[in-house]
Amino acid sequence: EHMVQESHQDRELGTCPRESPSFHSHFTTLTITREPWSKHGAKDGAVGTSQGCATTTVTTMLFEPDRDGQTPQVVVLVGAPGMGKTTMVRKVMVEWGEGTLHTQFDFVFCIDCKAIDLPMEASVADLVSQCCPGLQVPPGKILDDQKKILFIFDGFEALGFSLVQPKAELSSDPREVKPLELTLMSLFKKTLLPKASLLITMRPVALGSLRQCLKGEHYVEILGFSAARRKEYFHRYFGNPNKADMAFRFARGNKILYSLCVIPVMSWTTCTVLEQELCEKKNLLECSKTTTGMIMFYLSQLLKHRDRDKAQVLQQFLLQLCSLAAEGIWKHKVFFEEKEIKDCGLDQPGLLSFFLNERIPREGEDHESVYAFTHLHLQEFFAAMFYVLEDDGEMVSSLGKLEKDVNKLLGSYDKSRKDLNVIVRFLFGLVRQKSIEYMDKTIGCRISPRAREELLEWLQGRHRGLSHPGQALKVSEMDTFHFLFEMNEKSFTQSALGHFTDLDLQDTKLTLYDQMALSFCIQHWAGLGCVTLKGCSFQWQDPEAEPDASVPCSGISGAGGHPGALVVRRREELPCPIHLLCRALQHRDSALQVLRLQWCQLSESCCARLAALLAEHPGLARLELADSSLGDSGVRLLCEGLRTPGCHLRVLR
Repeated sequence: EHMVQESHQDRELGTCPRESPSFHSHFTTLTITREPWSKHGAKDGAVGTSQGCATTTVTTMLFEPDRDGQTPQVVVLVGAPGMGKTTMVRKVMVEWGEGTLHTQFDFVFCIDCKAIDLPMEASVADLVSQCCPGLQVPPGKILDDQKKILFIFDGFEALGFSLVQPKAELSSDPREVKPLELTLMSLFKKTLLPKASLLITMRPVALGSLRQCLKGEHYVEILGFSAARRKEYFHRYFGNPNKADMAFRFARGNKILYSLCVIPVMSWTTCTVLEQELCEKKNLLECSKTTTGMIMFYLSQLLKHRDRDKAQVLQQFLLQLCSLAAEGIWKHKVFFEEKEIKDCGLDQPGLLSFFLNERIPREGEDHESVYAFTHLHLQEFFAAMFYVLEDDGEMVSSLGKLEKDVNKLLGSYDKSRKDLNVIVRFLFGLVRQKSIEYMDKTIGCRISPRAREELLEWLQGRHRGLSHPGQALKVSEMDTFHFLFEMNEKSFTQSALGHFTDLDLQDTKLTLYDQMALSFCIQHWAGLGCVTLKGCSFQWQDPEAEPDASVPCSGISGAGGHPGALVVRRREELPCPIHLLCRALQHRDSALQVLRLQWCQLSESCCARLAALLAEHPGLARLELADSSLGDSGVRLLCEGLRTPGCHLRVLR
């Protein structure tokens, strides 16, 4: 009962401020796929590429037998920030509490790793007691029937554990108190409660260390909203069909904005902004080119009716808010007590409600109200602002002990804190020249450009360190392209990549956003001589294509549907999945000499684009297409490219 009540707590961004509907009435089905790891292995926690069909499923399938008849005991739910992992956990909890799904479990314990204040040492019994403080049944008795227990760890990467411990130190007694990391390792490695089930949600960047200590796990990935579900979400948000259609048409007319709406949190942001500015349509196209820009536009709308004579009050409030956000990120904390809010000087009703939600304790709870940012993305955005927001000497003492050291933040991200990825991305977006001007003009916030040089030096230095002596300097981290795309400045990109000659990505699932970021950087990378993509796949979501009504996307929605339905849907691709890549490589200043697309599942539809590249790129001397299904017609197209006068290719493999 306690866990079900917790799951009904409405802390999601997607809830309309006008009302507080039931969970089912505002839930929009997400696209979820179950895929095996790439045969080459996964890099940096990216889920590997698979061939053939992608399986779209609903939550009932998480612990159902797979194609081989095996029922998973450990399910890892993977999704990028803002994809809806926590919402999916809440859905599991609500449906279990209603008795419609997951009825094989008598007890479900959900641990929010981003919010719960976990002890340094604990037994599994202690964790159970902390999850359900009013538990009537002794934890020891509950743990005796292992098969009936499900543990959920939501946002596991927030704990920051290395997960490297000798097997001899693992525990087998659920009542034994050990360091928390050892207790969790024992659960994951099945030395502790081996028959209990686990559901772990986390971001892709943190999977690398986790998968080394799991046994028999199944990976399920949230891909976000399909085209049909994005439209459904707009209608659920607005409630009014005319307003919903108008807003959706406007969003769909901007390809960049529409592609961002595959991320549920960006759909919410878009709806929130359009609800207020539906008729004006000013600045939205400019600001929505990046995630940072969209959030800045959102903030400008929130604060547009404030008293402009009190700009200094707002500046000071934001300084304190950013300090609170950053401190919370460093401490893996998303809930803040009322005393903390007052101590920071944030107890200003006219401003506080714009940024934080209050969670009022239920009857019988002995703590005061707690506050949380309306979404983790917003907390991360303000945490990034902490490092670049200008302040005068009078305000420094009130900002607490946290140091404004960008290099320390970047160093922590490189070493172990991969959960800081979004904050680093926002840093790049905030110090963009247009962002500095926009924040000053519309909100009255002064952003210092000093961090630009530190970010540039960091990008150049991290890849020099990864390149071996005597070898070509190469960029092999996808996040670099995300950061530069967020900055979206030609000159900065040229400076960041100017010393490098090679691009090398392996076992990476390239979404449309990834391809846009990669293409932007390639176009401004004059010295790029070699591109190697090994074991990568190119996904494409065509915003102009209506989904085929004969191919359903998912078994259920908030309005109903048959629980337990399993829908299989083949990935729909445009005629050429590598269209953006080839277009970027054809820019007039390109120095490309070697192109390797190995184990990238290329089909004959790619050959026309490759043939055009051969014809128009005289400097290209080597092309490798290992393990591709080009077909006879595809090979004939390549041969046509080889026969053109502009082709000087020497090696084709």
